[in-house]
Amino acid sequence: MKLRTACKTFALSILIGCFACLSPAMAQKLDKATFYQLMKSGNKDDIDKGLADLKDNQQGYAGALIIRKAGLPKAKDRLKTFKEGRNKLDAAIDADPDNTELRFIRLSIQERSPKIVGYKKDIQADKAFVIKHFAQLSPVVQDAVKDFAAKESKVLKTSEL
Repeated sequence: MKLRTACKTFALSILIGCFACLSPAMAQKLDKATFYQLMKSGNKDDIDKGLADLKDNQQGYAGALIIRKAGLPKAKDRLKTFKEGRNKLDAAIDADPDNTELRFIRLSIQERSPKIVGYKKDIQADKAFVIKHFAQLSPVVQDAVKDFAAKESKVLKTSEL
């Protein structure tokens, strides 16, 4: 009986240790509400701070913020900056093609991007993917999708969600 209790105590201490190791990683999780506020804000300093706070595994979000920064007035080397962001976002989607949120972010950027940058080829595919998987998105992301569909999008309608 004492052996069984000792084993349970040992197992519990291992489990607690594992959660203690995971908590810093969980704290590094992206605050999506802040991300969407940064995308709307258009404040270069805030976007730069947001970029600095992102981790290596959040390159899709970094790409989106870089693209947003390229669209700001007085942005240096706009086309080069846009391409850098596009490459990061597309690489993140290539690595995780089933990520509905990244596909939504790309859809919203492609709709807003000027024709001259040639970033419009995935609009219909991303739209269909977002509509199909909308219910699986977190409430924060669902709100961002609904807001975009209601106020800005010419291809995505709230009635389709």
